[in-house]
Order: sequence, then structure tokens, then C-alpha cells
Amino acid sequence: MTIVPSARSGPAAAPGEQNVGRLLRAWRERRRVSQLELALRAGSSARHISFVETGRSRPSEEMVLRLAEHLDVPVRERNALLLAAGYAPRYPETPLDDPALAAVREGVERLIQGYEPYPALVVDATYDVVAANRGVAMLLEGVPESLLSRPPNAMRLTLHPDGLAPRIRNFRAWRGHLLDQMERQIALHRSTRLRALYEEVAAYPVPESAADSEPAEPFVHFALPMRIEHAGRTLSFVSSISTFNTPMDVTVAELAIETLLPADPATVKYLHSLLS
Repeated sequence: MTIVPSARSGPAAAPGEQNVGRLLRAWRERRRVSQLELALRAGSSARHISFVETGRSRPSEEMVLRLAEHLDVPVRERNALLLAAGYAPRYPETPLDDPALAAVREGVERLIQGYEPYPALVVDATYDVVAANRGVAMLLEGVPESLLSRPPNAMRLTLHPDGLAPRIRNFRAWRGHLLDQMERQIALHRSTRLRALYEEVAAYPVPESAADSEPAEPFVHFALPMRIEHAGRTLSFVSSISTFNTPMDVTVAELAIETLLPADPATVKYLHSLLS
């Protein structure tokens, strides 16, 4: 699947919409860091942090970025902090099809293709699929076109009753894992689109076939597997997610590469016989 541009996960706040002190305090409380601890990390004083949070002191651009770094604020939200403080955004949001991101596109395409015959895909901050390899296409065989239209969404494809849901043998456990994952992301990002997606997929009915009554397996998994039927066989995968280190662009920061590692020898053998 060719990489396609993804939609934004939500606009940053416009200047004056938010007070930078209140935003910084919210991030500090979300990270459960005291004013003193944050001051020590950022080379400042608890008094100055207090003045910034209450609006008695306007932080410099450098201080906003330093505090955001030590609070592990997502790149998109760092721009929102800068805007709220009266500064220009520092991080661009380059469309994925822009020539400037050619190296990114080529790199992730090469990575997911090199992972074949095992499934691998690239998603944005709201799980829209921007690239996928043949392993993913194999798993999606039979899914209706209405769910595959661009941009397809990984959560809808997995949890929708017309998608992969009826094929997932341990659906209740896997559904709980995905919803928990989304809840953690919602707690870290101010994304109305992510919240709307969560509410949508959480409301999908659970397929009647999702009994989660499989017999115990003869080996212990190191992570929760997704067990999914394909062509009369049950395949087992463990998911791994990778992101870019120290991204300087909002688009790149919000990309995630998910790979499905075969969790048993039978899955390995079947995928190699099918796609190699």
C-alpha cells in the first residue's frame, strides 16, 4: 500500500485561547510533577515556575520549550504552548506527501516491506493507516470496501463487526487492550478526533462469536497475542509499536509503525508459505 497523506489530529490553540501558565500547570499535574521537581529539572526555581503558572511572569520562548521537554509534552502541544505564550510555533507540520519528507516515506516503506511476510503498517495519531505491507493486506482479505476506503482506520478495521472483529478468537481481551491503549493516548493528547474515534469504536457491538473460550495453549506468551482466523487457520501475533526518536516535525512525531510478530511456529510457517 502506498503512503497517503494523513489528516491532522486536531488544531493547536490559537493565540489568546489558552493561558500558557494554565496549560503548563495542567501538563505538570498530568505528569504528577511538583513545581520544585520541575524547577530542578529545568534549571529554574519553584518561585519562577509558580509565577509562570499564575500568569505573574511571562516565560521566554526558551523556557517554554525547556519546560515542555521536561514534561514530555507532545510536539503538537509544544506549538500550542508557544502560541499561548505569544510566540510563533517552532515545529512545522509538513504534509506526508511533501518532497521534504521523501526520506521518511522511503524509509518507512522500506521498513515495512522488509518485514514481510509478517504484517506491518504505519498509522498517524488517530490510527488512520498511511502505509501497509502485503502481510496486512492478507489479513484484510474479505473486509468490505466501505472500511477500506481512504484513509482506512486501524481501530475501525479491527473492532468493527464487519471488519476483523468476528475473526479474532480472543476478541474481548484484544478489544480491551486496544481501548485501554486509546484511553492512555487520550490522557496524553488533547485530541477531539481521537476522543470521537474512541467513543465510536467503543460503542461497536461485540460479535456473538467472541466467546474467548479457547483452551489453554501449551506455551506461555510474553505479551497478549492477537489470535485471528485466516483461511481456516488460526494465526497468532504479538504487536510492537515504534516511533521516531526526537522528531522535529508534527507529522513525523505522530507516525507510529506497528509490526505484528508471529507468536508461534505455525504462524511463521504459514506466512512464509503464503507470501514468500
